[in-house]
Amino acid sequence: MSLGTAFFEREQALNKKLAWGEWSGYFSAPVYADFHDIEYNAIREAAGVIDITPLYKYEVTGPDAAALLARMMVRDVSKLKVGRVAYSCWCDDDGKVIDDGTVSRLGENHFRVTAADPTLHWLQALSRGFDVEIEDSSTRLAALALQGPTSRAILRDAIGSSQIDALKFFGVTQTEIKGIPVWISRTGYTGDLGYEVWVEKSQATKLWDALMAAGKPHGITPAGLDALDVVRIEAGFILLGVDYFSAPKVVLEARKSTPDEIHSTRPTPPW
Repeated sequence: MSLGTAFFEREQALNKKLAWGEWSGYFSAPVYADFHDIEYNAIREAAGVIDITPLYKYEVTGPDAAALLARMMVRDVSKLKVGRVAYSCWCDDDGKVIDDGTVSRLGENHFRVTAADPTLHWLQALSRGFDVEIEDSSTRLAALALQGPTSRAILRDAIGSSQIDALKFFGVTQTEIKGIPVWISRTGYTGDLGYEVWVEKSQATKLWDALMAAGKPHGITPAGLDALDVVRIEAGFILLGVDYFSAPKVVLEARKSTPDEIHSTRPTPPW
């Protein structure tokens, strides 16, 4: 049975048609407006806010955290600087892709991993012999993607300073929005200017209200997964279960993919 995310109280009031989809066990709106083009246009011309709480999230800490993730992923995470985010995938012993996601270096020995599928078992299996602690923070943290040309202006007003202007592409920083502690990463799934805001679930409703208030003059619009799917295809971003399949979940070898095969077959963005 699906559950509402920490933002569900606000989303339920907007989704008057009760047209709910499911994402990793959570209710997720395919569309709030009469049709997804309204929300698509908001992302491309102003700003759309998308609930991405259903992403799986893991905190990896300890002296060997970087070494563990460098072993797990196809890029050398140990070279990632504090305050930076990297996109990567991870593979089985035959080099076939299991999943893809982001890894953020929040501190010298603190990383946050996001994934489309549950990844705790894989992290734990690989962590033997490493001095690390692994927390599944999927239910503790809520997250919103704020995407579109006016997203920076919205965050500037919400934070109350121009601090966000200095955040570079694939950077991450800790700050406050109306007194609410948050992590903000300049990342997204749209190919447009955008950010993702990570917050303790107990503060989620307050964060939603603060962003909507700051975003009202800038055309902020709640957006569902249908609009997100359109913009991610335009941007050439892959999606697990659509553009490739997780290697442990398929029987036929031909349905498994190496990172190079996925990269060479993904759609080319129109710009």
